[in-house]
Amino acid sequence: MVTSGGLKLLRSTWQAWKKLIGQPDNLHEAFVRTENQRGVYIELDQSDRDDVELYDMANHGQPAAESHGTRTISRREYNRAVYGDSIAEGSFDSKPSLPDNSTVDEPTEDEKHTLRKVPDKLPHSAFMVAIVELCERSAFYGLSGPFQNYIANKYHDPNGLPGAIGLNQAGATGLTNFFQFWCYITPIIGAVVADQYLGKYLTIVYFSVIYIAGLIILFVTSLPFVIERGAALGGLIAAMAVIGLGTGGIKANVSPLIAEQYTNTRATIRVLKSGERVIVDPAITIQRIYMIFYLCINLGSLSPIITTNLEKHVGFWSAYLVPLKLFVLGFFVLISGKKHYVVRPPRGSIIIDCFHALLIALRNHGDIDAARPSTLPGRSVNWDEQFISELKIAIAGCKVFLFYPFYWVVCIQMSNNFVSQAGQMELHGIPNDVMQNIDPITIIIFIPILDRVVYPALRRLGIQFKPMTRIFFGFLLGSAAMAYAAVVQHMIYSRAPCYDTPLVCTAGLNVDGSYAPNKIHVAAQTPAYFFIALSEIFAAVTGLEYAFTKAPTSLKSFVMSLFLLTNAFGAALAAAISPLSVDPKLVWMYAGLSVACFVAGMVFWRLYSRYNSTEEECSELEKIPKSPEPFRVTRRSFEDSREDREE
Repeated sequence: MVTSGGLKLLRSTWQAWKKLIGQPDNLHEAFVRTENQRGVYIELDQSDRDDVELYDMANHGQPAAESHGTRTISRREYNRAVYGDSIAEGSFDSKPSLPDNSTVDEPTEDEKHTLRKVPDKLPHSAFMVAIVELCERSAFYGLSGPFQNYIANKYHDPNGLPGAIGLNQAGATGLTNFFQFWCYITPIIGAVVADQYLGKYLTIVYFSVIYIAGLIILFVTSLPFVIERGAALGGLIAAMAVIGLGTGGIKANVSPLIAEQYTNTRATIRVLKSGERVIVDPAITIQRIYMIFYLCINLGSLSPIITTNLEKHVGFWSAYLVPLKLFVLGFFVLISGKKHYVVRPPRGSIIIDCFHALLIALRNHGDIDAARPSTLPGRSVNWDEQFISELKIAIAGCKVFLFYPFYWVVCIQMSNNFVSQAGQMELHGIPNDVMQNIDPITIIIFIPILDRVVYPALRRLGIQFKPMTRIFFGFLLGSAAMAYAAVVQHMIYSRAPCYDTPLVCTAGLNVDGSYAPNKIHVAAQTPAYFFIALSEIFAAVTGLEYAFTKAPTSLKSFVMSLFLLTNAFGAALAAAISPLSVDPKLVWMYAGLSVACFVAGMVFWRLYSRYNSTEEECSELEKIPKSPEPFRVTRRSFEDSREDREE
């Protein structure tokens, strides 16, 4: 029987946990507190729940010891409290504070075509989110790097390759493709949880706990005595399911969270110390944020260098212990930085409403306007006319994502078939799955070069390397990577001792029972990784940027989850062609992927190249600032508020 002391202990423990992760007592009023304090939190209307601050609105600066509740205020009343009467009575367009050598003048049309555009300074909180992503990606790639060997090869494999389960190349490729598919389906779940219940930050926290549980399962079932008892496959499938759910909850929210740390949405004029007048462009700033974000992703993807060597020289258990430690480190960074983040509250069942509206549109021959409340007499819906207008904008922006599955199926080859291809070549002492690290190393080298040298040089020359062009180049480079991989595979089939049956012919059988690889150096794979790396900088980074900038404010997570969903379709395509991942069909598989990616890129350019000419007009960054900037939730006494007003 539970005693009153036990109940008090449980309650105090729960309150301490909520304080640690910043969870409010009422999840539906995530930014409204009702604790004893000498001020009150103001809850804005549903459309303005982003902007919440602690002010003594009821008494205009006078102590209100008995006032601990909340009330709803208008946008005008809120603006008067935050910005003063001049803003409240005039335009609602707020302008952010800029450094001393700057002005807040917006550029004229002539200045937009003549002045150089530069990115703004990035907030420190954006770098903190990037560090969290670095740790998470280090864990993810660290655990998935050894998967192909772990699944394909037998425990004590006769070829000397590390292994545990023994499903061969086709089985391993199919299972890893399923894992990729699952990891990019689950962001939809994460987006629903974030937008309807917890918000982005708390969703990342809770799904991180799920992620840690999956890592523990993977580590325990990779211990030698567990593998010997035949439990490795069951443990792997369970770990894949749990880890995939955890990473989906993080993926859907960390990408928009890092961009939301930058709150300026209007282009402004800035005078540099040199006297040059430039345009501080939020779109270029968001581009830089996602370049840094993708740089951190690829820094994290270098972790297989460690885990694949541990897999080879120590064992899989040590390889999977490293991701567990790295992720726990990132989790503590996430928790410790909670006071510094710009965090938006949940907005209700936004994604469920989206699917409901889309279902109505499908029933009306794809006409989204059919879901407007004005066209649904007698039916009660949870949205207004503005919601449907925003959904139309999101759908228009999502059209460019339709061709991405053909691109992702190319990138997926690095994590499975390229690894097996390397195993057919002369390794000269290095693990066959370490070659895939050429991709992130190339990205890490070229992102700063493009961001700091190439892109600014193009802007100075008046050349606008716009999103549709970058994505098109990414598709062409992906096609080139697959064409080169087909050439390498043909070279493997042309070499002794086993020709088009590598690692299985009697001519390649060694005295110790292992098989000699075909006589071609594994370094021949390098250009394929190089092409894919460059393609990712153009196509993948721009896709993240486009998903954020083209989504209305209320639909950021939804649109980002749709972009991530294209990865799932890419993984499904990869799984569909996995029966071709056998010798001697691999040349045709790579060649077919090259043609498919090239055709997809050409059709993409044909359909969407015109979007470049309307880039600025269509950008939601130019439309958002009809309201004040979002604020961090803070607690302030009346003395603090009075001092601010007196200043």
